[in-house]
Amino acid sequence: MEYQLYKNIISNPDVCNGKPTIKGTRITVQSVMGFILAGDSDESLLESYPRLTKEDLQNCKDFTFMLFEKPTLVNSIKLSA
Repeated sequence: MEYQLYKNIISNPDVCNGKPTIKGTRITVQSVMGFILAGDSDESLLESYPRLTKEDLQNCKDFTFMLFEKPTLVNSIKLSA
């Protein structure tokens, strides 16, 4: 079963062990944010992952920000995964 966590960010226990991913891919939010935190630019990510869009990257950033803004969301993700 697939759970929509935020816009095009989903969790599916059968995909990447339920980690939040970008819908239609196996690219996790964690991977995207790891690259960004390592200093990769949005442009380099879009070149490296042609399936990603600028909107996908922004949704990953927004979703991550939401996790810090609303810590109870983290618990609901753990329960649904």
